[in-house]
Amino acid sequence: MPFLAYYAISSHLLSPFIFHLNYPFFMQKLVYYVAMSLDGYIAGDNDDVSGFLYSGKAVEKYLEDLKSFETVIMGKSTYEFGYKFGATPGEPSPAYPHMKHYIVSENLAFDNPSPLVNVVQASDVLKVKQDATSPIYLCGGGKLAGGLLKLKLIDEVKVKLNPVIFGSGVKLFEGISTYYHLSLIDSISYEDGMVVLTYQVNY
Repeated sequence: MPFLAYYAISSHLLSPFIFHLNYPFFMQKLVYYVAMSLDGYIAGDNDDVSGFLYSGKAVEKYLEDLKSFETVIMGKSTYEFGYKFGATPGEPSPAYPHMKHYIVSENLAFDNPSPLVNVVQASDVLKVKQDATSPIYLCGGGKLAGGLLKLKLIDEVKVKLNPVIFGSGVKLFEGISTYYHLSLIDSISYEDGMVVLTYQVNY
């Protein structure tokens, strides 16, 4: 629930209650929704994603799901990858024009960015989750996802499992070296071989 309205006679009665609330109760969930090969890569070598399916019922469902997100978080490389497809520096990605963008980077800067485009640090993602009014879309990449997983900020992992093997490339989660347990909450299979798996991350 993004906002809670508390009605109390005085702040004296209200403040002890707020003090004991756990902050995650206020946060919107961060959903890592991404295409992945059977061997666990979200891109091949040199960021090659040509092996993924780009049509069919699963893709149509994905595009429809994107309409429900108002906020997107991505890494610098993922944002700049969009330049190959007509994205303009400092402007929202053409794939998500209606979303407020938070690009996680320590050195990215724009002269006159759109009000929808913000450059933040990984540590700012907690505040983004607290301020958001709907679930947040994490579109990549693997390095950022690994970092946010370590910070326990990813709530759901939604994988579009494609019937392809890359062999090498960018992993779903880069830079992690410990176990994380997940619970399967949804699974949909499509005739073209794609399977969409939705997991809740259990910290």
